[in-house]
Amino acid sequence: MTLNFPRLTLTRAAALALVPAAAAALALGAPAVAQSASTTLSSVQSHLKATSSMTADFVQTDRNGQRLTGQLTLKRPGKIRFQYQKGVPLLIVGDGSSLTMIDYEVKQVQRWPVKNSPLGALLDPDRDMSQYAKVIPTGSNEVVSVEVRDPKRPEYGTITMVFVRDGGAPAGLRLRGWVALDSQNNRTRIDLSNQKFNVAVADSAFKWTDPRPRSRGRRG
Repeated sequence: MTLNFPRLTLTRAAALALVPAAAAALALGAPAVAQSASTTLSSVQSHLKATSSMTADFVQTDRNGQRLTGQLTLKRPGKIRFQYQKGVPLLIVGDGSSLTMIDYEVKQVQRWPVKNSPLGALLDPDRDMSQYAKVIPTGSNEVVSVEVRDPKRPEYGTITMVFVRDGGAPAGLRLRGWVALDSQNNRTRIDLSNQKFNVAVADSAFKWTDPRPRSRGRRG
C-alpha cells in the first residue's frame, strides 16, 4: 500500500515529540504576563494532579509540514496511547515505565524508558516541575506555556506544553498541545481538540498486539 505521505521513521526523539502546544499560541519574546512564574508552575502542576485521565483528537505536524491525525488516550499514572489515523501502521503506547513504538508495516517494536524524556512531566504529576520546567511568556493571561527540559540531559530534547485557561477543565487549565524539539533540532507539533477529562478509561486501552514472530508473543 502506498500512503500519500513520506514513510515515517519514528526514532526515539520523534516519538517523544508526540506529547503537548499549539505553535500559534507560542509567542516567544512577548511581554511577560502578570502572574508569577512560580504561581503559574503551581497551577500547571495542580492541573496535572487533578487529571486522572484524558482523551483527545490530535494533529501531528512534522518539520516538513506533513500532518497526521489520531486519537490520544492518557491515564495516570504513566499510561498513554497514540492511535494514528486509518492507514498509518504505527502505534505508540506507554505502560507507566516505558514507551513502546510498534510499526506494523515492518513488524518492528522499539522501547525506551519514559524517565529518559521530558514526557515524564505529562505522565508523572508528582514530579517537582520547578526542577526542570520554566514558564515561557505568551503575552496573554489566557495562555500558559511551559518549557520542559533536563539541562543535564540535552539529548532528551525539549517539550513546550501550552495550556489555555478553561473554567470547566481540571484546575482551570486545558492542555491545548505542545511542540517538541529533539537534540538534532527536529521539530514536531501536536495540536489537541475535543479534550475530555477524567473519563472512564479501561486498562485494556493500553494493550497492543506484537507483530513480531509468534514465539515472541503478545506484549503490553
